[in-house]
Amino acid sequence: MSRTNRRVQVDPSRVFDITVDIAAPPDRVWQVMTDVELWPEWTESVQSVKRLDKGPFRVGSRARVKQPKFLPAVWEVTEIDPGRSFTWVTRSPGMVASGRHRVEPTAKGSRATLSVAYSGLLAGLITRLLAGITDRYLMYEAAGLKQRSEIFVR
Repeated sequence: MSRTNRRVQVDPSRVFDITVDIAAPPDRVWQVMTDVELWPEWTESVQSVKRLDKGPFRVGSRARVKQPKFLPAVWEVTEIDPGRSFTWVTRSPGMVASGRHRVEPTAKGSRATLSVAYSGLLAGLITRLLAGITDRYLMYEAAGLKQRSEIFVR
């Protein structure tokens, strides 16, 4: 009797996201969102950010990000639609974390969507371990982005 081994492809990734309406134009939200070195000023989910390159924020831009309860991580921009969205990733053994930041116009200003996805061999475990803190950090970031973007907007 012959035996056939079948591998079932299972995607262990999990996506966390949050959407917030902001009373500011999309270009203002984009400016705040992409000036990553200033994030520690407006979100308690980030302690420090250091850009590792010069020039405009673009595909290939990298930054070292330190968050409470995490080791520092280098994030690299992998996709960008200027004025609309960017995605950046960080890699560690067995896991890839991907962060997406998107802004779109609304009748009253903007809508920002922030998301984090975990993938890789350890993604299932990481997702279970980090679900609470990931949700909390996204809430901090959304609230801070809203507050910072709405400053001086009339």
